[in-house]
Amino acid sequence: MRCGLFLAALGCGLLTLPAAVRAEELPPKYQEAIDRGLEWLARQQHRAGYWEGNGGQYPIALTGLAGMALLMEGSTIRDGKYSANIARAVDWLMARSQPNGLLGDPRNDREVGRYMYGHGYAMLFLSCVYGEEEDGERRRRLEDILTRAVLFSGQAQSSTGGWNYVSARDSGDHHEGSVTITQVQALRAARNAGIVVPKEIIDKAHDYLKKSMTPDGGVMYRLGQGNARPALAAQAITCLFSAGEYHSEHAKKMLRYCQINLPLTGGAAGRFGHFEYTHYYYSQVHYALGDDGFAKLFPESKESERLTWSKYKAVMFDQLVSMQQPDGSWQMSYIGPVYTTACFLAILQLEKGALPIYQR
Repeated sequence: MRCGLFLAALGCGLLTLPAAVRAEELPPKYQEAIDRGLEWLARQQHRAGYWEGNGGQYPIALTGLAGMALLMEGSTIRDGKYSANIARAVDWLMARSQPNGLLGDPRNDREVGRYMYGHGYAMLFLSCVYGEEEDGERRRRLEDILTRAVLFSGQAQSSTGGWNYVSARDSGDHHEGSVTITQVQALRAARNAGIVVPKEIIDKAHDYLKKSMTPDGGVMYRLGQGNARPALAAQAITCLFSAGEYHSEHAKKMLRYCQINLPLTGGAAGRFGHFEYTHYYYSQVHYALGDDGFAKLFPESKESERLTWSKYKAVMFDQLVSMQQPDGSWQMSYIGPVYTTACFLAILQLEKGALPIYQR
């Protein structure tokens, strides 16, 4: 059985508002883009099982993200075109589970400054794989690894309820929004896979996100500091929806904020800093809303103003296809094409419904 999360996703998970849109077979131009992207991504995997960014950056995080893109295709650790790639990625990540629960390599200087990102994305990926693992011994090992990973996240949480790039102990109790959301999503994935996750950890994190919201619905980079950022508002919505807070005033204010500050514009004019990261989450918001979720939340809204999956798909899918390189990759982020390609493949494959975490 597949893991059911967040994203509950994303990954946090996707909301489950009733939706009128049904998943349909993708038009050939989109499926061809997905196929070429997946083939390119699979070729970039190192023989040992990992992926990495430019200059060897973030191998733990990118292995988790790339692994999720392959799972969304429909392959599992046992079956499918990319089963061997998935199995190698799982083995590589399992070998990097530390005694204290950290999913990462403290000896790797390219991870040490931001190891909580890698920990979160690795926990997300392994939690989804856990439900598919039928080998008794490996399943027990995965259960132990995920149980310790959850405990590590709990111990790494700051006194405010958020997380930072490194643990609270290593950062002096610092915190910021994007890592916080990564941890919430991973913890929900683990819980939905059957791993015990203390409720107070997630409750504190949700409280952190709510307190980080500005009066107009934006979300601050760090609680009490910094300007509101649309990407963080989109991320936070997925977390609140996954917790069942579809009609909360916080979620509704964040939606309105994104509606204003993240307009859908095709072509180069629609691109901005952290474009791939923002839409990795914002696409999930639209997909979860479907074509009638926004209208149910805001019945007084004009049809032309409503956020719907159909509108999002019509603009974004064509834009993503136009941005794809001849070799099948997307090369937009300074982190490197593995990162960008994994993010865009996640967006393009939402309708496949291969993972319960992305199903409505």
